[in-house]
Amino acid sequence: METNIAVFRGKEIRKTIHENEWWFSIIDVIEVLTGSDRPRKYWSDLKNKMILEGYSEVSEKIGQLKMIAPDGKMRLTDCANTETMFRIIQSIPSPKAEPFKRWLARVGYERVKEIEDPELATKRTKAIYRAKGYPDDWIEKRMRGIAIRAELTDEWKNRDVKGEPEYAILTAEISKAAFGLTPAEYKELKGLERENLRDHMTDLELIFSMLGEAATTEITRVQDAQGFDENRTAARKGGRIAGEAREKLEIETKRKVVTPENYLLEPESRKRLKGKNK
Repeated sequence: METNIAVFRGKEIRKTIHENEWWFSIIDVIEVLTGSDRPRKYWSDLKNKMILEGYSEVSEKIGQLKMIAPDGKMRLTDCANTETMFRIIQSIPSPKAEPFKRWLARVGYERVKEIEDPELATKRTKAIYRAKGYPDDWIEKRMRGIAIRAELTDEWKNRDVKGEPEYAILTAEISKAAFGLTPAEYKELKGLERENLRDHMTDLELIFSMLGEAATTEITRVQDAQGFDENRTAARKGGRIAGEAREKLEIETKRKVVTPENYLLEPESRKRLKGKNK
């Protein structure tokens, strides 16, 4: 399942692909539109209000989908597609409602075009990274990493690994073997919360992430791993290959690959430039 963050006027809204269209976190939208510090309570009250307004099928239109929670774990949250979200917004008194509807329509339209032409999604992702200040060579590594990750999860899906919870465990095995840290520990080191860990990796961190996942994919295929346990063994082996390569590089360079650096406040390109000038 493809999950990421959309941004409306500087505020993050989680979204995920479900049944070939974007579904949005309802509480994120409510928080953006209302400024409420209790968006879950607001949503609970709003559902009752919508039923009284005659929209009795609201509960049927809502889906509970797994999204990244503030603690970094995948948790179920109420989500709605573009059409249902429009209906929900109609019941929220907010001066931001109209511009948000236009934003929502544009995001939905972009998804339709991306289904027709997948290359558009790649171009859009690259454009977002450039706008954030990442240089082209970092972006190319990041995009390659996304492709390698997708190839690995496709293998898992075809080998009886059961969805996101098990994907997360296998990913943690690769990361632990490659870097000595699980993704949650890695995010803590970098001071991240809901942010995507790999968007805050250096070139070398990305390269060793790719190596661990590419090695895992190859081992999985060659050894014909089936089910969770066999794929877990393959994940550990693949991660270990990346881990051993990382350790050798660290010995040669006397520098650690794993770094607490993040790009929350400063673009990657500017940090890289400052590093060269030291």
